Amino acid sequence: MKVHLGLAAIALALPFVAGAQQPAYLNPNLPIEQRIDDLIPRLTLQEKADLLGTTAPAIDRLKIPVMNGWNQSLHGIVWTEPTTMFPVNIAMAATWNPALIQQVAGVIADEGRAIYNYWPTVTGTPGRPSSGQVVIDTPDGKHIRHNGLVYRSPVINISRDPRWGRIVEAFGEDTLLDSRMTVAYVKGTQGDDPRYLKLAATLKHYAVYNQERGRQGLNAIASERMLMEFYLPHFKAGIVEGHAQSIMSSYNALNGVPNSENKLLLMDILRDQWKFDGFVVPDSGAVQLLVNSYHEVATMEEAAAKTILAGSDLDNGLYPRTLATAVQKGFLKESDLDQSLRRVLRVRYRLGEFDPPSMVPYSKISPSIIDSAPNRALTLKTAHESIVLLTNKNNFLPLDKSKLKTIAVIGPHADFAMLGIGYTGLASNFIKPIDGIRNKVGAGVQVLYAKGCNILDAPDKDASFAEAVNAAKKADVAIVYAGLNNQLEAEGRDRPYLGLPPVQEELIKAVYAANPRTVLVLLNGGPVSVRWEKDNLPAVVDMFYGGETGGDAVADVLFGDYNPGGRLPYTVYESTDQIPPMNEYDITKGFTYMYFEGQPVYPFGHGLSYTSFKYSNLRLSTKRMRANGTLTVRVDVQNTGKRAGDEVAQLYVHDVAPVVKRPIKQLQGFERVSLNPGQKKTVTFTVPAGKLAYWDETTHAFVVVPEKEDVMVGASSADIRLKDQFEVVK
Repeated sequence: MKVHLGLAAIALALPFVAGAQQPAYLNPNLPIEQRIDDLIPRLTLQEKADLLGTTAPAIDRLKIPVMNGWNQSLHGIVWTEPTTMFPVNIAMAATWNPALIQQVAGVIADEGRAIYNYWPTVTGTPGRPSSGQVVIDTPDGKHIRHNGLVYRSPVINISRDPRWGRIVEAFGEDTLLDSRMTVAYVKGTQGDDPRYLKLAATLKHYAVYNQERGRQGLNAIASERMLMEFYLPHFKAGIVEGHAQSIMSSYNALNGVPNSENKLLLMDILRDQWKFDGFVVPDSGAVQLLVNSYHEVATMEEAAAKTILAGSDLDNGLYPRTLATAVQKGFLKESDLDQSLRRVLRVRYRLGEFDPPSMVPYSKISPSIIDSAPNRALTLKTAHESIVLLTNKNNFLPLDKSKLKTIAVIGPHADFAMLGIGYTGLASNFIKPIDGIRNKVGAGVQVLYAKGCNILDAPDKDASFAEAVNAAKKADVAIVYAGLNNQLEAEGRDRPYLGLPPVQEELIKAVYAANPRTVLVLLNGGPVSVRWEKDNLPAVVDMFYGGETGGDAVADVLFGDYNPGGRLPYTVYESTDQIPPMNEYDITKGFTYMYFEGQPVYPFGHGLSYTSFKYSNLRLSTKRMRANGTLTVRVDVQNTGKRAGDEVAQLYVHDVAPVVKRPIKQLQGFERVSLNPGQKKTVTFTVPAGKLAYWDETTHAFVVVPEKEDVMVGASSADIRLKDQFEVVK
């Protein structure tokens, strides 16, 4: 692609010159707060309102650039041209490797910056977008829209209920795993420059949001304790540790108060307790819900005013249309707009929008990195690490292709490019599952294909099933690629059941009857109950939605060129009969591995390997830890098999005699370690006493009380290898 710049654009692209006559707000040598102090009084009331819109127009008289702040980067930059497409976020969580995910987020952000840097607009300049269209030579002559620098990722809502339709976008059901992935993703997105942000990350959706049905008028009831122990820790981590510069409030109300005007969330917790210094953006259209769904006020001006006063700052379009009038009618003061504007401008200054590109290190990121070979290699590494081997009876996997002459590849996902669900970009070379098999086995092995059915139905079922059964009978092994899609799980859509669609269940059983050497590969976002398949098939593998190289990655696993080490970031229940109703927000009633007392199909943290690991020599730094102390736990992990592989060592803690209902066990540490055959490593976990606290609703604080605690280390929440005990003392 070739970019055309006119003479005017070239002139505008020249670096700014910091001189004595330059106003303070444009002087990059001054502190940001001083620059904002200088800029705000120069603005008219309507200009202030305009700047509180996510696509705020340029103000030419003040050299303020346009803001296009409504872009997505969940598992790759969403653009009108291909970018690098990584596995979906729940697959990222399945790697249990925050360092890798920080690298992934960094690459995604690099591509976002590259688009911003090198695709100028008709009325703008490189690094200074406007509302025009990008002019680029392409074979079809199309114009490509500019992307801004504020991205609405990551989604970090905790997966309380397995039916939730957006689990695919999030990081699972555990607060620690979610927190570590959140911090990694935010740091990768925003970069490590002390002055400038690469992009601004937006945590969403704040808070207690994990139900799609009726979400725009839903009232989530959650106790203070549930809020502080389960629904907020990962948000706190993203703000306090990750320093995310934006956060999106959710559509729902919390305990009767819509979140776009929830002062407890937006002021008391977010700003007063966590010292958040970025801006709050309500979800798209959420402010209007105060009029249309919650019926709290009669006019949009009142709705806009209420949300600003409660701590919201930036809105898609309502604020520019209503805030000036709201001030004139006395619903709020102009100084209230100034406060929100300060928060928004602070982030825009940190993104370098007001400074010469030569001063912003990220302005030099080249478009050559977009969809580049190194980035594709990272997608393969991420897909490899995310794949979970769920079942492997009698070491059925890996397959030995030297002993195979014919392979049947079957199922609705086998020859389909499943890009993702929601906020997914384009891929230039997507490897479908059947492509991965063909790439792996080469010309010497015959690959038969039969779709068998669609995701939800089979229009000509008898013929379609017969084709699949026939292929399975002819093959040495059958591989069925089955799972979900956006007909079952998506924004606005929760799942009605946890199993595979009935037609896919029937197909798998028919294929297995024709050829007992049948492997099931799942493509999914949320957990899929496959009890029959676990009990009957020799092997079950979960590849989630594996991104552009997922087809190659899962083929590498199936044939043993990569030893799987992914672990489940959620519990796989047998059915909805095992869990409370979806409108129950108290997880102590039976949600997640922490409080579920039944028998899951697969437990949280589960994942098998082609090698074996031995845990030994568990040792605690103390058996009596003070309430302000820190416990160090060490354990030796050794690869006792014949293949190199990754193990995810997991530390769980259990309160022996709690004063309130506490988890059956709770993850307090994890580490993914790579070990060669025979190799041993010592894994070290640190557990501050504060992590053992519970929220006391009387004192409104976390409390650490004297108690005995079980320490459990193992390969999953259900595969505990070693145990010990210590005591918390005053």
